[in-house]
Amino acid sequence: MSQAISKLQRVKRSKYQSFSGIDGDHPIKQAVKNMYVGYDAVCRTDGKVAYFNFELAIEMGLLPATHAHRLNPALEKEIIHAFSLKIVNEYDVLNRTKIDPTQIAKKQYMATRYLQMQHPNKFGMTSGDGRSIWNGHFKAKNGHWDISSCGTGATRLSPACAIEKKFFRTGTNLVSYGCGLAGYREGMIAAIYSDLMHKNGIPTERTLAIISYKNGTSVNVRASKNLLRPAHFFGYMKRKDYPALKALMDYCINREIENKNFPVIKNEKKRYQEFLNYIAKNFAQVSAIYESEYIFCWMDWDGDNILFDGGIIDYGTIRQFGLFHHEYRYDDVNRMSTTITEQKNKAKYIVQIFTQIVDYLLTGKDQPATEFKHNATISLFEKIFQQTKLKRLLWKIGVTDEQIEKLIKDKESLELTEQFQTIYRFFEKAVSKRKAYKVADGITRDAIFCMRDFLRDFPQFYQYNRRVMNESEFIELVASSYASRLDKVTFRKKSAQIKKLQKRYMALLSYVAANAGITEVDLFAQIIERSSIINRYEKMTGNAIINVVDRLAKKRAKMSVGEVQSFIKILVSEQTLQSIELEVKNHTIRTSEQVKKLLKWSNKMMENHRDSI
Repeated sequence: MSQAISKLQRVKRSKYQSFSGIDGDHPIKQAVKNMYVGYDAVCRTDGKVAYFNFELAIEMGLLPATHAHRLNPALEKEIIHAFSLKIVNEYDVLNRTKIDPTQIAKKQYMATRYLQMQHPNKFGMTSGDGRSIWNGHFKAKNGHWDISSCGTGATRLSPACAIEKKFFRTGTNLVSYGCGLAGYREGMIAAIYSDLMHKNGIPTERTLAIISYKNGTSVNVRASKNLLRPAHFFGYMKRKDYPALKALMDYCINREIENKNFPVIKNEKKRYQEFLNYIAKNFAQVSAIYESEYIFCWMDWDGDNILFDGGIIDYGTIRQFGLFHHEYRYDDVNRMSTTITEQKNKAKYIVQIFTQIVDYLLTGKDQPATEFKHNATISLFEKIFQQTKLKRLLWKIGVTDEQIEKLIKDKESLELTEQFQTIYRFFEKAVSKRKAYKVADGITRDAIFCMRDFLRDFPQFYQYNRRVMNESEFIELVASSYASRLDKVTFRKKSAQIKKLQKRYMALLSYVAANAGITEVDLFAQIIERSSIINRYEKMTGNAIINVVDRLAKKRAKMSVGEVQSFIKILVSEQTLQSIELEVKNHTIRTSEQVKKLLKWSNKMMENHRDSI
């Protein structure tokens, strides 16, 4: 019997041996100088796995494709050993904190340096990962992955250390940005949001695991095929460190080649130029999607809140609005953020700095960034930005990806889409008579129309009534909870604009049907089905997800990890075009009464906050 148990343990160990390779080692340590501060770390045994992303782990190759979407003791032990870490920081060393040397990991972990504008030093040597470490990397058949953890302890790269000029004990509550810890709630918000973004085709880092502790803190583990930020590059550019900047650029390009995102180009000049175009296209696409989908993603000149390809990296300030609240600004104590519409120019400026970097690498000359304000790369950015906004609008209407790719090559369909976009934006940007006012985390001014409701309900109205809406019907459909009686009266008088919107919508759909070679009846059936999901009434906004996670935090003591996983899977699936399958290979979603009640409550909460920020 004991031999059988021993054999089973060996089998389980071999199944999870990939986790042991995530040990702090990373190729960038040798590739680029001054890239990081190294930290010893110890494994915390008081943590529990609160969340594990089985889909991502299987995609990465950490788990076999046949693995059940359930935790078992052996797997949980490996996750804890790999990720439940706390660094030995400068405060610990100076104050001789008692640490068992036998518990210290064999290899050091990286806290990477990158530029951050909130630091006194504007050259990137004292700023970077203030409460995170890179666990390392994982290489499999489908690519090379970076893995990092937030909440592992206070590093010397936090704003608190730079401003106060001293080191802080992990867990201190004396300063903001200085405690080095993360919370279960913020981890779960990131887990849900990142899964939702990913499944809606928006580039993002993804949450792999959450390790929770009794005091409400957690270690939140993130993964991406490349976790570099523009700020990693910009620090070297600020310091005019040519060798390190070139090494980082070459490393990044090789990583993208390895992940099959970029072609092999032998000529260095052409390779750098094509990589610059690659960055410009990515930032143009994501900034257009963020604006189209009402995603507030704070971008700024230092490029520290975004991945180098424009993907989302930090969900601390990420919000998806229910309406186009284009005057909202996040208040970060000593500065106010960009607005949704300002994100485009910030993204373009990041591309401009990359243009400066490529020129510097090719010529050795340090030209000011202003010299690259108008060039071919910026023109490419503008072209891709406008094209992506049109494609995203067609997608929101309910046109399929295949139909969109065909339409986007057609001059007449582009003109019709642009005409509809112009009048659509007129209603989308309409704001209340009420002026800007303070909210919990910033300032905002209310948008008053939910154009998502128009895209979802107008096709059904037309199919049933065989006519367009009159002014009163239209206003009642699209008026949000923020629209006052005066707002509604004011816009009812804009009869010509209301008619123009519906006329252009019908003209566009008529052309789409002809271009796709299907009848308008069949197109309307397709539009109604897709649009009802894309423009779902119960929208997962920023305020909604905060309330949902607060509820989950209160209920999770009575829920198993499997139930939490099931809740998140169903919640996210209902917000995407991916149909929810209750029976998945080797995995049954546990729709217990507890899960059902929480889903019902969550949908009500999303309905209540569907118009908010």
